[in-house]
Amino acid sequence: MSSGQNPPSSPLSLSPPATRPQALAGLRVIELGQLIAGPFAGKTLADFGAEVIKVEPPSHEGGPGGDPLRQWRMCHKGTSVWWQVQSRNKKSVVLDLRTPEGRDTVARLIDEADVLIENFKPGTLEKWGLGYEALSARNPALIMLRISGYGQTGPYRERPGFAVVAEAMGGMRHLNAEPGRVPVRAGVSLGDTLAGLHGAIGILLALQARQHSISAEAPKGRGQVVDVALYEAVFNCMESLLPEYSAFGAVRQPAGSALPGIAPSNAYACADGMVVIGGNGDSIFKRLMIAIGRDDLATDPELASNPGRVQRVAEIDAAIGAWTGTRAVAQVVDVLNAASVPVGRIYTAEDIAHDPHFQAREMLLDVTSADGLTVQVPGIVPKLSATPGAIARRAPTLGEDTEAVLARIQPSKGA
Repeated sequence: MSSGQNPPSSPLSLSPPATRPQALAGLRVIELGQLIAGPFAGKTLADFGAEVIKVEPPSHEGGPGGDPLRQWRMCHKGTSVWWQVQSRNKKSVVLDLRTPEGRDTVARLIDEADVLIENFKPGTLEKWGLGYEALSARNPALIMLRISGYGQTGPYRERPGFAVVAEAMGGMRHLNAEPGRVPVRAGVSLGDTLAGLHGAIGILLALQARQHSISAEAPKGRGQVVDVALYEAVFNCMESLLPEYSAFGAVRQPAGSALPGIAPSNAYACADGMVVIGGNGDSIFKRLMIAIGRDDLATDPELASNPGRVQRVAEIDAAIGAWTGTRAVAQVVDVLNAASVPVGRIYTAEDIAHDPHFQAREMLLDVTSADGLTVQVPGIVPKLSATPGAIARRAPTLGEDTEAVLARIQPSKGA
């Protein structure tokens, strides 16, 4: 999206109001991760005031250097516009962890940090002398988030793991399909993002525990490891999948746009597009049926609760589809909103960028990148009333903060 094509959006203040402190102000985080999962956790902390220092590799053998995400998908002057989201509020320091000097420097950075985020293959940091045992001996208060495909233990720990595999192993990919057809992916790296969110939650839990562990022997409290596996972050969101198998031997199968066992909840064709409708609450179902002119179904005692509706879901879906199929999306949405029935059309990026609710909630924010491109990025989530997040810095250029950050750490003991 070019700067001249952006729709109006809420103005962005590049510094949080002085009277409204940020929740994580004063927290120092070192981010060694690349691409999505670890950096998403770092972004979440940075949005709420943590100082996140991203350590990136230098160029090797003519390569561009830095986090590969800098070159992923659509780029402007060689830098991905995605970078403006994932690395906002962060600082960039270039260090070569393949060299003793680079490892010594990053260890000294970690000495003064509260949190370390890494998503290398398990054992990599240990080979470099940067495992948790070594680092916590120097900084007992350190909290270390470790994100990997399969976790730091178990028979699969050394396997390479990407979100696409984690989504399959965690149970999501099997369900994400039309019956009898090849499973599809969601279109974004959900496994990575879910792991990043679990990681951020784990860090906040560990910070709370550290606060409770302050003593004369541990004046800053005791840190710990937060071990997040991509497949476990996905599996944790699989709702009734395992209990149903455990109790009944039932293997849940893909059902396309429907939600098996909960009715009605589906996508329905309109005369000019599609809508999704959630009519699965008992009173909501009655209002939905009355709104579409099917009072007979609204008053049918067999359909008064979910178990009965599940048994006749094909009949219910057909009735809804017959009504939506002859009406425009806008009309369907208006009628069902008036009846207090959850309904929505299926948004594209263009729909999101022009939606007044996104704008009113400050979810469409303009930022200007280092190369001068103004782009819209998602706003801050969640919304905190007393200590809100903010975008205080644009995403950094590679190594932009190396000199300033390294100038304030203690020199090497061997220097």
